[in-house]
Amino acid sequence: MDSSSNSALQTYDKHVGLKFQLYNSLFTSLPFHRVEKTGVLLSIFLLHCEEGFEKELSPNEIISTFFGQYTPYRTEQEQIDLLFRFVQYAERQVVLFDALEDASFRETHDMAGAGTLKHLQAEVEQTQTQAQLKEKLQDFSVRLVLTAHPTQFYPSEVLGIINDLSKALLNDNTTQVNSYLRQLGKTPFFKNEKPSPYDEAVSLIWYLENVFYQAAGQIMAYLKSQFPQAVSDKNPLIRLGFWPGGDRDGNPFVTAAITLQVAESLRGAIIKSYYRDVRRLKRRLTFKGVLNELLVLEQKLYNNLFLPGYKADITKDDVLVPLQKIRETLIREHNSLFLHHAENLIRKVELFGLYFASLDVRQDSSAHTEALEAIAASTDALPKNYAELSPSEKISALLNANATVSPEALENELHRDILASMQAIKTIQEINGPYGSHRYIISHSTSALDVMEVYGLFLLSGWQPEELSVDIVPLFETIDDLKNAHEVMQALYRSDEYRQHLHRRGNIQSIMLGFSDGTKDGGYLMSNWSIYKAKEELTRLAHQYDLQVVFFDGRGGPPARGGGSTHQFYASMGPKIASKEIQLTIQGQTISSNFGTIDSAQYNMEQLMHAGIRNALFTAQETTLSAEEEQVMQRLAEESYVAYNTLKNNPNFLEYLNYASPLRYYAEANIGSRPSKRKPGKLNLNDLRAVPYVGSWSQLKQNLPGYFGVGSALEKLEADGQWEAIAQLYGRSLFFRTLLGNCEMAMTKCFFPLTAFLANHPQYGELWNIIYQEFERTKQYVLRLTGNTHLMADKPVNLHSIQMRQRIEMPLLTIQQFALTKIREMEEQEAVTPDKSKFEKLVMRCSFGIINAERNSA
Repeated sequence: MDSSSNSALQTYDKHVGLKFQLYNSLFTSLPFHRVEKTGVLLSIFLLHCEEGFEKELSPNEIISTFFGQYTPYRTEQEQIDLLFRFVQYAERQVVLFDALEDASFRETHDMAGAGTLKHLQAEVEQTQTQAQLKEKLQDFSVRLVLTAHPTQFYPSEVLGIINDLSKALLNDNTTQVNSYLRQLGKTPFFKNEKPSPYDEAVSLIWYLENVFYQAAGQIMAYLKSQFPQAVSDKNPLIRLGFWPGGDRDGNPFVTAAITLQVAESLRGAIIKSYYRDVRRLKRRLTFKGVLNELLVLEQKLYNNLFLPGYKADITKDDVLVPLQKIRETLIREHNSLFLHHAENLIRKVELFGLYFASLDVRQDSSAHTEALEAIAASTDALPKNYAELSPSEKISALLNANATVSPEALENELHRDILASMQAIKTIQEINGPYGSHRYIISHSTSALDVMEVYGLFLLSGWQPEELSVDIVPLFETIDDLKNAHEVMQALYRSDEYRQHLHRRGNIQSIMLGFSDGTKDGGYLMSNWSIYKAKEELTRLAHQYDLQVVFFDGRGGPPARGGGSTHQFYASMGPKIASKEIQLTIQGQTISSNFGTIDSAQYNMEQLMHAGIRNALFTAQETTLSAEEEQVMQRLAEESYVAYNTLKNNPNFLEYLNYASPLRYYAEANIGSRPSKRKPGKLNLNDLRAVPYVGSWSQLKQNLPGYFGVGSALEKLEADGQWEAIAQLYGRSLFFRTLLGNCEMAMTKCFFPLTAFLANHPQYGELWNIIYQEFERTKQYVLRLTGNTHLMADKPVNLHSIQMRQRIEMPLLTIQQFALTKIREMEEQEAVTPDKSKFEKLVMRCSFGIINAERNSA
């Protein structure tokens, strides 16, 4: 380990490791039933688990021997009670650890180091690339789209405590820390009811107001001060998107009324943020010619917030123009005193307008087809035989339809909502501005018809072609869809009507690519390589038609869903891939773990901005793959695909996951408004959501989607004499190194001794051994490539964080597997007892702590 890594590790230990040990002792005063004994026993239980797994005991045996050796509890009820107390205690240990990491972010991360804007400033000055920077910033932006995919297990009340606890820890205020830990002890972590889509939206708006608003403002203020000529007032460099209340794919609870309600809340939240800032400005800008302007603006914002009759009586210019006047007056008459305060607010208004975040609408392509068939059957807007027409005839019928169909003309609620949601977009644009809602995303896009059906539905819902200010965004997810994306987009670009629509939208086509379902469908290497190649082909195609393409990446938290070192992925994109904008989803847990505080949000946004800008300014050799290197990557992807498909097609594959993991309890955990399957009925991989799929492997501590097939592919190519080519690829390609680095993270979070008792299972033993052997094979090859003795050796601080979290979650993992074993025994004996529900509750409660401890597990 080099000296800088050693220093970083010591800093982390001082601010997180040591403080965790110190403050953890405060838990003994928490208001739990017999809490002192719980804390002592949990420490003993942790050691007992570690020793037990070393001796190859099963979770059942570990818990049984623990009760026999260390407690007087002999009845099942007493034992279950203690296990629940352990879970309660561990849940709060995780909160303390999260709060400590949040509080120490500035100490454990170099806020001026590699990948930050201060680092970019030094690079630009050193290379004299100010002109290239100005050109890049004319139309570059980073768009972070917040989604409510159910990976966030903390209720909003607990998130508030974490926020306050972090501040108290930062100031070493032991009295306050103690109070917040006591509050934590009395605050329930469990949700008795599923949140509504509106509840989810309110939870995420908290982050917009308290984190993103401040962090984005600070970034823009810095950029404007350092590169005044390069930053354009016309181009917001940071854009925020929003899915809760707009994403109705597979979620019947999202309606047009909810969409409008969320848009109104977003508008209210940004006006409230401006109002607070204006009130703060008023305390500084007490000068003649300035204060009166501020008072008028304050009153206008107040009226909009609190007086019903004024709700839509304000525009972006109503806020911006007075602030610009104030700015000019400060420069002209007051020696620019406190000018930076006024300019900071101006930057925020330019970024967020009156919409705060653009509300995307998403629906599955099959729902649009059904709606159009229903319109054809119940109205005269389309031919009665629409369902029997060929794709080209359908497109022709849609383009020739000139009627407006009322949602009420349709019987089915889902079909009505599609038309109503398209009408809602128009209403939102009128009130929140054109960016309030301007994208319609189509899941499972497989043909040009899927896109043209949405275009036709917009016309049928009342939009005129020349006024359709909405970007229609196809989403390609499966390996086959990614391969066919070029053909689909070419057919669209050849359509005169669609090209006219694109021309009205600035000749820009947005395309969404799904990492989550791609990995579920084709495995880790194949999905990432397929997306990389699809981006290259779609970039080339757009250039042929004089269009700009913008890629929107659907990423989750863990490597298996496109997460991990996300900024390194963007830094590794070569010059053949369009990088006009960086757009990605920030899902569930990733919001709180990577963007939960102003410091962490600013740092991670800067990392993404730096990756996108640096690619345009300095083309690095390690981002360009030669033809030979592409062939090696293609072979690796193909071989890993074969290995993953063989496993996936095993008739016991999904049943094994359902048997050994808490998969079936995801829907009952009340963490999200969306069902865990797209369609009711028998469990199958296509309908299973990526979140419960990846999350279940994570709680099983097998993390299969993050590495399976990688070892087999490396082994096969080595057998074919390709090892030297692989080693050269690893040395030269940042993309390949990033892929394997994220693979290391997924494997570091594995713990096979937890489920080793399944190795000899009559039905599932073979599968367990196949997965374990692939894990060992992949680990061996990755270590050979990196030249390290253990995984994540180049990221010692991240590794230490994972190891500390694993010790906190070890009791939870053991208890969860014990409870699952008990449930299986009861089901096999067909014994329905009241105890079964207790064990099921234990499984779900453990899920909360495990997922939160992992931070990017689903």
